[in-house]
Amino acid sequence: MDSANSSPSRAGGLNSLGEELQKMRVFYQSGITRPYEFRRQQLLALKRRVAEHEGEIARALFDDLKKNPEQSYGTETGLLLAEINMALKKLRRWMKPRRVTTNLANLPSSSRIFRDPLGVVLIIAPWNYPLQLSLIPLVGAIAGGNIAVVKPSELAPATAAVIEKIVVSSFEPDFVRVVQGEGAVVVPQLMRAFRFDHIFYTGSIPVGRAIYQQAASDLIPVTLELGGKSPVIVEADADLYIAARRIAFGKFLNAGQTCIAPDYLLVHRNVRDRFLQKLEEVILAFYGPDPSQSRDYGKIINQERFEKLVGYISGARIILGGRHDKANLYISPTVLDQISSSASVMKEEIFGPLLAVFEFDSEKEALSILRQHPDPLSFYVFTSSRDRERFWIESVPFGNGCINNTVWQFANHHLPFGGIRDSGIGRYHGRYTFETFTHPKAVMKTPVWPDPDMKYPPFQGKLKWFKWLIR
Repeated sequence: MDSANSSPSRAGGLNSLGEELQKMRVFYQSGITRPYEFRRQQLLALKRRVAEHEGEIARALFDDLKKNPEQSYGTETGLLLAEINMALKKLRRWMKPRRVTTNLANLPSSSRIFRDPLGVVLIIAPWNYPLQLSLIPLVGAIAGGNIAVVKPSELAPATAAVIEKIVVSSFEPDFVRVVQGEGAVVVPQLMRAFRFDHIFYTGSIPVGRAIYQQAASDLIPVTLELGGKSPVIVEADADLYIAARRIAFGKFLNAGQTCIAPDYLLVHRNVRDRFLQKLEEVILAFYGPDPSQSRDYGKIINQERFEKLVGYISGARIILGGRHDKANLYISPTVLDQISSSASVMKEEIFGPLLAVFEFDSEKEALSILRQHPDPLSFYVFTSSRDRERFWIESVPFGNGCINNTVWQFANHHLPFGGIRDSGIGRYHGRYTFETFTHPKAVMKTPVWPDPDMKYPPFQGKLKWFKWLIR
């Protein structure tokens, strides 16, 4: 059991690691993961272990990110359990071959699509939602009949340890294993030691690019759940109080360390001052006069991220907040104004409790700003007009989003979640996770009778029949 969850250095180098991973390949090739009942039992085992460790999970998430028990359940454990429950409920239906139409030229054949497991997959998780972003993809991998290697983030060590404990107590080591260690070292070693059948990565765009490049050399398919600068439009006809509440919640949840958090605001000039007043009132109501003392407000993951975020604040015009404490990795909810498009805070995803505010008069003005940061992972619009919401949804390419809300689309496992271009490749959640970790294998079955001569040589004189059949 211990060797199943060790770093490559403890496992004795690349050769030893490759041998361990090859055992997983042999386990997969035995066919044991294919039956419905096997998959169901593994999902039930995972569900039991997660429920048993709920308190330990909450303590680990507090240690890593200062999440309170309610946030731990609402944004991590609860979402994971909901994903497992959906898979258990729908798995038999998902696995059933789907009958599709057969074209005229192939009648009386029948056509079906089978969902085939991919094989041995690698899941690489980030630190900001370390439990659910490790294990929700695992649910789909198990449901799809795969073998999985899970690499949790070393930057959330307490949660990574609980994930390892859950996996070790739930599964055979040749079925699912956890590999710990520094991602920049461990992931390239894993990819050199073994050819995975799919790689599922959640994290930053630069790391995603590096993984994609390394995977491409072996034609390994990837799912990349990345990020980007997710904008919010606040139109003049928006309900400003509701907009302020929902934007503040989405932005300052997990101290802004959420890939789908609002990154910057575009507020109509006619309502800008009133909206900012509402936003200040809402932040005070949510977190009190000193958010550092609030049980509902988190901390920055480490000093490196803290220093980067403080650097964004330096020299900026602060409308609200700006207080910080390095010893406690605390940065208050902060709103920045009069930001230049060339400022460092606008060159990459903020990933912290800083919110840049722009104002606009016209669609053209707003679109000009939006197009400087194309293809966001998420996009949010606040308006009372169906015409306005339709305009924005049709005008801006993005991965996923909300009208009159923020971030909650992630919790709806009936919606596919994923990015577009720079913000990601592929999708998951619910059935979409199952489909990500399976291959749609097309099969046509043809009876031995009839077998008309028209389909065989010689073809002379049959062109009119071909034109009739193939259309």
